[in-house]
Amino acid sequence: MRLLVATKNRGKVREIRKISKDSIEVLSPLDIGLNLDILENGKTLRQNSLKKALEYFRKVNICTIGEDTGLFVEALGGRPGVYSARYGGGGDESNRKKLLSELEGKNNRKAYFETVITLVINENWHEFFEGKVSGVITEKEVGNKGFGYDPIFLPEGNNKTFAEMNEEVKNSISHRKIALMKVLDFIEEEKEKISSFCE
Repeated sequence: MRLLVATKNRGKVREIRKISKDSIEVLSPLDIGLNLDILENGKTLRQNSLKKALEYFRKVNICTIGEDTGLFVEALGGRPGVYSARYGGGGDESNRKKLLSELEGKNNRKAYFETVITLVINENWHEFFEGKVSGVITEKEVGNKGFGYDPIFLPEGNNKTFAEMNEEVKNSISHRKIALMKVLDFIEEEKEKISSFCE
């Protein structure tokens, strides 16, 4: 079956393809010549992920997953949270710099990543799946792999940031992996019901 990923973020698409392996055909909007600019103005990850999935689905009528991820930092009252992707106003590097600046001198560096994936099967059938990984924010950037906040996030029980891990290791423990595996399990369990929608 085919599944469209409602994002232009190549890193996320690559990660989802690696995690899903050959179980489904993962399409990016670029694969099918689709270029949408979607305003992520929801107040929750769920609202944003649903909005993205629905808007892409309505353009191509292909079963679509929309994903939104936030980094929630305890000492900052949960910020950047739903605003993680645009926190610093200038992309990944500015996001990390702003966050590290706000945590200067703070001992509590606990944080967690949360991903919400919405699967849109048809206009009226939407399913939500969540994944969460706890950890701490490092005092400086470490590693040059991954994207986003990966260089400053040290997942619980590990001695390497996400940006120090190779893709296979990161994908085995990530918040996105946890949520996506729930999607794939659901598709497998319900394939008879959804096969006519997700060809």
